[in-house]
Amino acid sequence: MHIALVCPDLHGHLNPMTTLGGELARRGHRVRLISSPMGKAAADRAGLGFLPVGVAEHESGDTARKLARLAESRGFAALRQTVELLRGQAAEFFRDAPDLLRGADAVVVDQVSPAGSAVAEALRLPYVKACNALLVLQEAGVPPAVTPWPYRPGPLGRLRNRLGNLLLVTAARPLAAEVNDYRSRNGLPPYRVNDAVGPELAWVAQQPAFFDFPRGELAPHFHYTGPWHATGRDADVPFPWDRLDGRPLVYASLGTLQNRLRHVFAAILEGCAGLDVQVVMSLGTPGGAWDGPMPANAVVVPFAPQLRLLDRAALLVTHAGLNTALEGLARGLPMLCLPVTNDQPGVARRVEWLGAGEMLAPSRATADRVRAAVTRLLGEPKYRAAAVGCRDKLKAGPGVARAADVIERAFETRTRQERAAEGGK
Repeated sequence: MHIALVCPDLHGHLNPMTTLGGELARRGHRVRLISSPMGKAAADRAGLGFLPVGVAEHESGDTARKLARLAESRGFAALRQTVELLRGQAAEFFRDAPDLLRGADAVVVDQVSPAGSAVAEALRLPYVKACNALLVLQEAGVPPAVTPWPYRPGPLGRLRNRLGNLLLVTAARPLAAEVNDYRSRNGLPPYRVNDAVGPELAWVAQQPAFFDFPRGELAPHFHYTGPWHATGRDADVPFPWDRLDGRPLVYASLGTLQNRLRHVFAAILEGCAGLDVQVVMSLGTPGGAWDGPMPANAVVVPFAPQLRLLDRAALLVTHAGLNTALEGLARGLPMLCLPVTNDQPGVARRVEWLGAGEMLAPSRATADRVRAAVTRLLGEPKYRAAAVGCRDKLKAGPGVARAADVIERAFETRTRQERAAEGGK
């Protein structure tokens, strides 16, 4: 079977999607990623085929400029930048992808790539939606993923969530308009951001069931299956291992996208400077260099072999991207979450809700606050115990193989795959 993968060309989406694609390829399917040229490296690492869209925008530097603006944004401004990035990618996809998809038998589409769903429907191809980031399905009982709101059951909490969902729909209007122009021209019903059910045969999520607030309105064909992590992903990233001195290791990273918040990096370094720990900080930028004060107990690198360092770490300081948070929990690490935008606040609140860490808004990040949080997280056993409990649940979880099972059954039978058929979530 020829399966096409469609997702944004962002590391947080490409890494899990290509891990899922790699599992499908190992089962004998021909799997190709459709993305901008920036996604080719991820496809190559997973041994997948690659079909580029948006080549002109990539070569002109337009894509790089948009990503640079996003890297310097935060909060709602960054959310608007993300929507504009996705809108532009949708326009490129509608222009370039239909011809590429005509040779496919089926499509796996990222939940934030409605252009992929639209083209699949126009070509009458079966498709499955994949949640590579935090689940964005709206429900009154659950805070929107992009908000830093804690879980609060009850009428006031539900009212707050409904208002937040309305704001999210409003923010996504430029993307919806782009998608609906194509859908209208192809005789398809309109796309709505808050639609939970469409013609997809299944939803599969790398978010584990325990890593979500209580839900009561999930569609019957939604499946928690994660996480989707590939071992050895960054094994070839160089690192000065001889500089590690055996003290408890604090690994700090703000990811590879919204990572230009210099004051946050400075607060992390200064906050840990007087503690009996060693800090490894990844700047997440090619050729990046730190030009600020360098404490004696710090190692700062442009990129780091994250998985190998997490194996040695005692604490994770993170932007709370879903991939990094799950990689930390898979090793039983407590974490300090400094969410910048998009679904990161929602991830941070879930870490906090599980008792495995604390959340600190980047706008409030000072050396004193970081130092106090790191001291608590390392010194109070409850955080480590909660994180270890999460690690054990992840070990017992279904993982990427379950997602591939659901996808295979869906495409082979061309029928909707409901949870009841497999005995639960």
